[in-house]
Amino acid sequence: MADPSSYRPSPGQIPDSPGVYKFRDEHRRVIYVGKAKNLRQRVANYFQDLANLHPRTRTMVTTAASVEWTVVSTEVEALQLEYTWIKEFDPRFNVKYRDDKSYPYLAVTLNEEFPRVQVMRGAKKKGVRYFGPYGHAWAIRETVDLMLRVFPVRTCSAGVFKNAARTGRPCLLGYIDKCSAPCVGRVTPEEHRELAEDFCDFMAGRTGTYIRRLEKDMMQAAEEMEYERAARLRDDAEALKRAMEKSAVVLADATDADLIAVAEDELEAALQIFHVRGGRVRGQRGWVTDKVEAVDTSGLVEHALQQLYGEERGDAVPKEVLVPALPEDTEAVSQWLADRRGSQVSLRIPQRGDKKDLMATVQRNAQQALGLHKTKRASDLTTRSRALEEIAEALGLDTAPLRIECYDISHLQGDDVVASMVVFEDGLARKSEYRRFQIKGFEGQDDVRSMHEVIGRRFKRYLQEKERTGEWEEPQEPAPGATGPVPGAAGPATPGATGSTSGVTGPAPAPVLTAASPADEIEPREDDGRPKRFAYPPQLVVVDGGQPQVAAAKRALDELGIDDIAVCGLAKRLEEVWLPDDDDPVVLPRSSEGLYLLQRVRDEAHRFAITYQRAKRAKRIRSSPLDDVAGLGETRKQALIKHFGSVKKLRQATIEEICEVPGIGRRTAESVAAALASTAPAAPAVNTATGEIMEEDDGGAS
Repeated sequence: MADPSSYRPSPGQIPDSPGVYKFRDEHRRVIYVGKAKNLRQRVANYFQDLANLHPRTRTMVTTAASVEWTVVSTEVEALQLEYTWIKEFDPRFNVKYRDDKSYPYLAVTLNEEFPRVQVMRGAKKKGVRYFGPYGHAWAIRETVDLMLRVFPVRTCSAGVFKNAARTGRPCLLGYIDKCSAPCVGRVTPEEHRELAEDFCDFMAGRTGTYIRRLEKDMMQAAEEMEYERAARLRDDAEALKRAMEKSAVVLADATDADLIAVAEDELEAALQIFHVRGGRVRGQRGWVTDKVEAVDTSGLVEHALQQLYGEERGDAVPKEVLVPALPEDTEAVSQWLADRRGSQVSLRIPQRGDKKDLMATVQRNAQQALGLHKTKRASDLTTRSRALEEIAEALGLDTAPLRIECYDISHLQGDDVVASMVVFEDGLARKSEYRRFQIKGFEGQDDVRSMHEVIGRRFKRYLQEKERTGEWEEPQEPAPGATGPVPGAAGPATPGATGSTSGVTGPAPAPVLTAASPADEIEPREDDGRPKRFAYPPQLVVVDGGQPQVAAAKRALDELGIDDIAVCGLAKRLEEVWLPDDDDPVVLPRSSEGLYLLQRVRDEAHRFAITYQRAKRAKRIRSSPLDDVAGLGETRKQALIKHFGSVKKLRQATIEEICEVPGIGRRTAESVAAALASTAPAAPAVNTATGEIMEEDDGGAS
């Protein structure tokens, strides 16, 4: 590991002009390329205190052994040079998108004497016109088959073409009029090229001209009583319309635009691009990348634009590029795109209307692509095994943690504080084992205290299960393979026993009963002879947080006498792994499968906790004083609200007036009146502009 101060240039050496800089390692390999408006300011940022750098940037500067730079005249030149160097040197610390599949294109080889329509993959070639990309090659062939009725362009290979020219006999397509047969001289090279160019114009979105021309010729043929020709022209027009229908109209104004969306997490990012031409989606593709450098969404967008249009010219760069976030130097990037297109290019974020709606669709595709990528990665057995081994090695465990439990706390400004427990076994989620908790030991916001309470409650239940099932009758001599306190430690907490939880002494609280933890977790069934619910211990407990949360979880286990379950925390901001009693975190490599698995576990716990917290908050907001009236169902509650208009007016009604509502007897009316009388009405709202007291209207609060 190199010390950045050993190769740090003096500030006076670095110019304050626009330029591009390269970091090289000890073997002179380029490991990072960047651009800057002001080289002096940008390069100096890499040589600050290592503790202040992002972990990925810290890794880069300690891997490098030297830095050099090149001054350019403008920021646009810097952008172009950065792209050229990234392509040339392939630096390991630069974001590089990779296709998640090799997309096929519909290509027209205008660089040949007799242009050919075909399916092409891979790098684009000069002089070839491309359309797409398409999701499947069969979609291209289906479209071409429809188009050849009107534009009978050559589709055969060079070998077939030469053989037909030698024998003087065209192939089958020539006989069925789906090829103009230039191989045998039915059309001249100029006529065939004109057909190919018309084909390209139609695929580029200029469709109305050809369809109107066919319909006009059809009507003229019908007037001249050439009905067979009219029928053929009708079928040609229908074929073109079917080809157009394969691309849905998404923008009514026939816009030519590319829409780019990004879905990302701490380690990876997925990019989706929709190519819209003539208001129709003509192609779609997606990329996935590892975030090997400290980069935000705007940086990911800038890298994507470089990769998308770095080799393109002319109409291949659309008039409009819609993005989720603008690059840091929007003006320079826009100018670079305009130079490549040869005319103005609009680079912006859609704000309203159809374009914003379509961008939301592209964003959903990006999210699904990232999820699919992660699912494929997680489903690989070899990858999961390597991840568990890396976690064991990093945390100093004797064996791989086959069962991992992760805990997260969620609340809204201290209200509705809940916790989640998710379980991964052999690297895969076990959703049937997930649990949810309400925090009962105290009121307010205290994530550390909440974590202590939840861990204590979960493992008290585990010890109770072991004692109840007879797996741990003698605390000093635990059964082989059983997990529990070591000899001499405190015995298991039994129902009614007292213990310390978050500084509160009293009965051990039981887990909250929710849809995810049904009532039989308090009295586990033994139909299959096995203990259930909280009876299985993990090898590793992961908490969402840093040192304070880890210390609270470890303290809860120590109070129960459990010392054979490892504990760690994953801090979200820098993805650092914290261990109890360690002042410094464990930093797993960015490419570590172990870090990826820990991140998945943590994110799943966060998702599960926040879903429960939101549902709990929504239920509280929808609550009504009528909810506490025994025997009053939803139908009669709605009838009361409908009859009186609001809860306020119902509160003012007499028992006799309440009895007038159909289905409400005197006893129910008395219960309703008592429940409303015991509930203090909310304070009146005041218009702060006028001082006027607003009329309360809580109608529909049921």
